[in-house]
Amino acid sequence: MARVRLSVAERREELLRAAVEQIEVRGVSSLRIADVASVLGVSNALVLYHFSSKEKLVASAFAYAAEADLAHLRGILARRTSAVRRLRAAVRWYAPTGRAKGWRLWIEGWAASLRDPALREVAGDLDQQWKAELAEVIEEGAAAGEFRCEDPVSVAWRLTALLDGLALQMTSYAGPLSRATMIRWTEEALAHELGIEHAALTA
Repeated sequence: MARVRLSVAERREELLRAAVEQIEVRGVSSLRIADVASVLGVSNALVLYHFSSKEKLVASAFAYAAEADLAHLRGILARRTSAVRRLRAAVRWYAPTGRAKGWRLWIEGWAASLRDPALREVAGDLDQQWKAELAEVIEEGAAAGEFRCEDPVSVAWRLTALLDGLALQMTSYAGPLSRATMIRWTEEALAHELGIEHAALTA
């Protein structure tokens, strides 16, 4: 059966989805253009037409996946409820699931960005956007009198650093750390940063 003809934007998105899936399965270092082409039944030349090199494909794939996650985060933080409840929901969503499939992608990206300036620039920019979104809600909650916080940006940095570190441990070393424990620790840290009781955070 003939393949459906896709627009340039649709084809590009199809390639990016396939690249994200292959990075999760194979890792950045083992990924080949041929792997992405094969799962879609297209030629290597078609992949290279849209992304002129493996490095550009990888950087674009990470940007694609991160933008989707950012959109989800923004949806959580835009809910019509208190800043405390939105921050707690964001922290719980940020924590990895038991399989941590998405976190494997980010760990691969962090490792690859040490050697790939283009990917490092993409990852760094997206990381700053994550922190800015959290800092904005923290500032909003402080202004509304829900809690006291003199430096929302620093709080956002500390929270994401804690989450990233715990997620790395949980994803890389199966067993020692449960998701429930990780969430409890991060909620305790969030409550401490906001100067409120843990019970008030979870009410």
